[in-house]
Amino acid sequence: MSADYLAALPAATQEEIKQAAKIIAEGGLVAFPTETVYGLGANALDAYAVSGIYIAKGRPSDNPIIVHVSSVPMAEFVGEVNWMARYLMEKFWPGPLSLVIPSNPVVPETTRGGLATVGVRMPDNPIALALIETADTPIAAPSANKSGRPSPTDAETVRRDLGKNVDMVLDGGPTLVGLESTVLDVTGEHPVLLRPGGVSKEEIEKTLDMEVLLASDANSLKRSPGTRYRHYAPKVPLVLLDKGQHAFFCNSINKKWAWMGISEPPCAPEQKIIFRNLEEYARELFRAMRALESSGVEMIVAETPEEKGLGFALKDRLIRASGV
Repeated sequence: MSADYLAALPAATQEEIKQAAKIIAEGGLVAFPTETVYGLGANALDAYAVSGIYIAKGRPSDNPIIVHVSSVPMAEFVGEVNWMARYLMEKFWPGPLSLVIPSNPVVPETTRGGLATVGVRMPDNPIALALIETADTPIAAPSANKSGRPSPTDAETVRRDLGKNVDMVLDGGPTLVGLESTVLDVTGEHPVLLRPGGVSKEEIEKTLDMEVLLASDANSLKRSPGTRYRHYAPKVPLVLLDKGQHAFFCNSINKKWAWMGISEPPCAPEQKIIFRNLEEYARELFRAMRALESSGVEMIVAETPEEKGLGFALKDRLIRASGV
C-alpha cells in the first residue's frame, strides 16, 4: 500500500485519518469530505458495516451505495472494468464521475442494493483518498445526511443531521462542487446517464465520441442512488419558477416566500440568495436550501437553470427536491 496521499497531508490530519481508518476497519462509520458532498463511509466489503449506513440514514435497503476507491486497480478488484470504463477513468478520475460496472463477488449484495452491478468512483479530495488508502479497502459512501434531506457540504451539517449515528467526522471544510457525482452505466454498448452531476453529458460524449443515452425506465434507474425516491428536500415546499411564469406567480402568491437563483426575483420575497453564476448556484444549492428553510418562510422559489452542462444536474436536483 502506497502512503502518498497520507504523507501529503499535515501531521494532525494524518493522525485523524489513521484513527478514522481504524474505525472503518472495525466496522464503524466515518463521515468524510469529497469534492462533491460529504459521504458517510463504511467498509464496502463488510455487509454488516454497510447495513449501519442504511440504519443511520434511514435509507431504503434497495438503494445501492457508490463504492469509493483510491486507484484503478482497486476499482478492478470491485468490478469488471471494460474499455469504456477504463477510458473514462483515465480522463475523469479522480473526479465526480461514478461508473456502474458488473460487480465482482467480493462486494456484498447489501452494498449493491441487491443488484448485479456496482457503482465506483475515485473522489478528488486528498482526505478522502488518504482515508481509503489508509483503511486499505474500498469505502461505500452515500451522502452523510438523513435520507431525503439536502446533501451536506460541510462537516457541521453532517453533525447536525447524523449526531451520534456516526463514529467520526473528518472535517475538510466546504466541498468544491456541491452536487453529487454523475452516475454513468457502462455495462452495455452505449453509455447510459443514470444521474447527472459534476461531469456533464456533453463532456462524456466528447471524450467517448459517442452519444450518451438517458435512462428512462425504472430497471435502469435503480442502478443509481438518487433517482427513485424523493431526495434533497428542504423542510418547506420548494417550487421551480421559469421566466414565463413570473407575472402569474407575483399576482397569485400569498405566502411568505424566499428566492434563490442567479437573477433578481420577479417581485418582493421575504429572503433571497443571489448566486454569481451557475457554478456557485450548484456549489451552494444545498447550503442555501438549509439556510432558507430555517428563515421562517413558508416556501422556497428557485430559478430554473438552463438545461445544459452543469445546469442539467442542477435542475435534476431541484426537481427532486420539489417532489415533482
